[in-house]
Amino acid sequence: MIIRWLAYGAAMGGLTGSASALFLRGLDRATDIRLSAPWLLWLLPPAGALVSLLYSRYGGNAGKGNNLIVEQIRLGDAPAERLERVSAVMAPFVLIGTWATHLFGGSAGREGTAVQMGGSLAEAFGRLVRAEGADRRALLMSGVAGGFASVFGTPLAGAAFALEVVTPGRRISPKTIVPCAVAAFAGDMVTRAWGIRHLQYALGAVPAFSAALLAKIAAAAVLFGLMSLLFAFAVGWVKRGLAALIARAWLRSVAGGLLVIGLTYAAGTRDYLGLSLPLLVQAFHEPPSALAFLWKTAFTAVTLGSGFMGGEVTPLFVIGAALGSALAPLLHLGASFLAGLGLIGVFSGAANAPAACFFLGLELFGADGAAYMLVVCLVSYMFSGHAGIYGAQLGGVPKPRYFVRFPGAALLRDLLNRRKSARSRSS
Repeated sequence: MIIRWLAYGAAMGGLTGSASALFLRGLDRATDIRLSAPWLLWLLPPAGALVSLLYSRYGGNAGKGNNLIVEQIRLGDAPAERLERVSAVMAPFVLIGTWATHLFGGSAGREGTAVQMGGSLAEAFGRLVRAEGADRRALLMSGVAGGFASVFGTPLAGAAFALEVVTPGRRISPKTIVPCAVAAFAGDMVTRAWGIRHLQYALGAVPAFSAALLAKIAAAAVLFGLMSLLFAFAVGWVKRGLAALIARAWLRSVAGGLLVIGLTYAAGTRDYLGLSLPLLVQAFHEPPSALAFLWKTAFTAVTLGSGFMGGEVTPLFVIGAALGSALAPLLHLGASFLAGLGLIGVFSGAANAPAACFFLGLELFGADGAAYMLVVCLVSYMFSGHAGIYGAQLGGVPKPRYFVRFPGAALLRDLLNRRKSARSRSS
């Protein structure tokens, strides 16, 4: 049994690591081309329409993206007739679609592509070895772990991400830990072997502990949690709003592309297009524009909400780091210190994954600020509400009881229910 788990993990690590290396190489090339040819932004609407049409005609269920992977893992050992197989075309479709998004200026990330490629490759490998039930579930989770770890260079966070994000509130089987860990570390090693180098971050000087410092960090973490709630709401609002106004998916992509162009000229800068890595680097040295985190939220919500391919995590990194850096002067703390905490804090709330984000912080910044990173991840998660960037993750699954939900959510829900009851009685 253990030999099979090790083999599954190693195989998925090799596949996802190589796929991520190809993806990241192409992504760097697409970004360089876009920066050297600013006029490509005007082709974003037709490019989005073309990708959307290809997805609708040939993509099958690949359009569900990360949520399809999460759904299939959560079904676990369900009967075969309940399983919606992950499409084999998901990997090439999301790869090309994400390249197109970044080539023409959409604001998106990388993790969604890596996770979907990992899930698609895992499904294909599972069919090859005739894996069903628990074996198929372990393979899919290994694909997620390997994809996340290889695209960010964080194997511990990759393994924790696969175990935590796709099994919220559920008991984790020890059998799935082994292949996920092996796939994460193998995927990272393979990607590095292909010559991929990841961006380096530094928290800078970590302040000495004090009650006042802890209070400041907790207050910042509350804002990080609320920011993650705002991000999830914004993406969902754009998606639902465009769907209500425009019936055809390809026209929604056209509208989204036009909105991104409008936002670019309204902001007066192209810093919010693509990954926005220069903005992320700046946040670790000095506070960027005070509203940079809101601009990046708007650009990403429009891009992803209108159907463009890509992930949410790198934009969340940028948003969190920009917000943390902007708060630094107000809280009299170092910009790099709060930028690092904001990076993992906003992601923790948006992904509902405090453990994975804590490991992410350890791998990115080291263990010097571990206690502060843990506080930020937990508090942000507590105040992010029952919402997140992965809808299938939260379907019918409440957060664990030892965490509280966003304090205003229950009150708001009660007020809305009372209004509905009053209207029904008056009618």
